[in-house]
Amino acid sequence: MSKDKCKEAVGLSEIGLGLEELIRRGARRVIQEAIEVELAELLEQFSNVKTLSGQRAVVRNGYLPEREVLTGAGPIAVKVPKVRDRSGSGVKFNSAIVPPYVRKSPRVSAALPWLYLKGISTGDMSEALSVLLGEDAKGLSANVVSRLKAQWADEHARWNQRDLSAARYVYWWVDGIHTGLRSEGSDGQCLLVIIGVTPDGRKERVAIGDGYRESKASWAEVLLDLKSRGLQAGPLAAVGDGAMGFWAALEEVFPATRAQRCWFHKMGNVLNALPKSQHGRAKADLQAIWMAATRADAFAAFDRFVTIYGAKYPRPPACSPKIETPC
Repeated sequence: MSKDKCKEAVGLSEIGLGLEELIRRGARRVIQEAIEVELAELLEQFSNVKTLSGQRAVVRNGYLPEREVLTGAGPIAVKVPKVRDRSGSGVKFNSAIVPPYVRKSPRVSAALPWLYLKGISTGDMSEALSVLLGEDAKGLSANVVSRLKAQWADEHARWNQRDLSAARYVYWWVDGIHTGLRSEGSDGQCLLVIIGVTPDGRKERVAIGDGYRESKASWAEVLLDLKSRGLQAGPLAAVGDGAMGFWAALEEVFPATRAQRCWFHKMGNVLNALPKSQHGRAKADLQAIWMAATRADAFAAFDRFVTIYGAKYPRPPACSPKIETPC
């Protein structure tokens, strides 16, 4: 049979399959081919290793039992090959794509906490994943999710107790994030998040804590906890929206840190004071301020904005998009 005839026969055999099943079949084929490439590279690496009789020492030796791996395309059955090392040096084949004992892809594992935060209860998690990944989704019972929750809580607790005596930050970005997390009496509950930039330019999470309506007391608790774990000084500047709780707490705990309002929120406030017909041009003029290469250019762009819009639209904040520079 010609190649074209073979392709035609395969296509006919797949008529009537659902889209999800076709995707799973294609995913299985790609994964299996990638594993075979990994094996071929290993065999090539040891191709010069010979036994005393002159035979290749490292050869294929069948497959491990087939197992299912839960992926974003649903459960995929994979067969990982084995090798035999006749030299006795212990060469084994471990696939980087499907490591030993893996049952869920990293993407699926990452989906579990996201679903939980979205309001899916432990008991309903398996049903929710069945809708997303197919009825054959396995290994995600309520007990499994409960164990994962305990693991996440332990990891967060360890991270929340880490030593900060050597930590130094140039900038902080801060915000209160309302997640909609299920909880009795959760009105006003939010996550207080601080992202920091180190002197070498790396971004890292500084703090993730519980808060109530982004109040001063809640932010002060987060900042004082950082200080108690060894953080010697706050950053040069902290950037956030207009929530007053953080700024009041910052002034008490790290008074040397300069405050800078978030330009995204500031632009929104300014544009809200202008007619929609002016939004496109005004947004570009505002961006010219905070995206300026130098402070002199920023002040020039600021003066230009006030000249253009100040006379016609004097109502604050349109007439005064205050420039706040940390250094």
